[in-house]
Amino acid sequence: MGILQKIGKFAGNTFAIWVLVAAGLAIWTPEYFTWIGSYITILLGIVMFGMGMTLKLDDFKLILQYPKGVIIGIVSQFVIMPLLAFALAKIFNLPPEIAVGVILVGCCPGGTSSNVMTFLAKGNTALSVTITSFTTLLAPFVTPALIYLLASEWLPVSFMAMFMSVIKVVLIPIILGILAQFLFRPIVEKSIDILPTISVVAIVMIVAAVVSGSRDKILETGLIIFAIVILHNGLGYLIGYLVAKLFKLKYDDQKAVSIEVGMQNSGLGAQLAMAHFDPVSAVPSAIFSFWHNISGPILATYWGSKANKKENSK
Repeated sequence: MGILQKIGKFAGNTFAIWVLVAAGLAIWTPEYFTWIGSYITILLGIVMFGMGMTLKLDDFKLILQYPKGVIIGIVSQFVIMPLLAFALAKIFNLPPEIAVGVILVGCCPGGTSSNVMTFLAKGNTALSVTITSFTTLLAPFVTPALIYLLASEWLPVSFMAMFMSVIKVVLIPIILGILAQFLFRPIVEKSIDILPTISVVAIVMIVAAVVSGSRDKILETGLIIFAIVILHNGLGYLIGYLVAKLFKLKYDDQKAVSIEVGMQNSGLGAQLAMAHFDPVSAVPSAIFSFWHNISGPILATYWGSKANKKENSK
């Protein structure tokens, strides 16, 4: 294994720690991190560009070979988490800015870390990658529509402004990343190993920017937001798993759908919140980014060890 691969693996394995450290430093000395807020769009664009560089045609072929699993995963992603977010905002009677923030992260597509977690859980990694790819490419259309439908009760939402934001920070960078594969293939192949590290650095910087910009509000409402994020994430895993089981998907596919539903592209949620609402609306996304990188490995380790025991007992 090359040095870049080792660094990337280390960064991925310790992601939650770096997020926690960044958040802690941003609360302690916010003045050193607030400047990053102006670069959130660029940072997320870099992450999405990297995703585009890794997308392959095979990532989309599975919908032709196994449409049932892919469709269930996509629909579950864009139904379960948004409705859970809406319900939690109602049940806990959240302030408008925080309610919108919870709904924002719920309406985002799946995060790329779900693919790694599905692999570790011995789930259907190909299915997970396919669902992530499709939900990410659908996000410019579906995410703004869902936010408009579910969040307008609390604050004014502009569908068109949201649509343009997601096009700018998701679709365009991904398309550029795909083009880079064709135009600069040798360079792209050499740079693939550093992408996980770049993604970790970018998301950690986004979290630091969000936390530093909303420090006082976090100290005031941090515990309730943290509790809601844990509920949102945990129920996403559970309901995603139960839906996949209800439709009689294979066990490996059930694990993939569960993880895909529970883990969100929280960086996109933070960017949309910072661009269109009060900065405190980005806090649920920042906390989600930290938490799902703890809960995901825990769930993946449980399922992975269970699969190993089953294989060893044969």
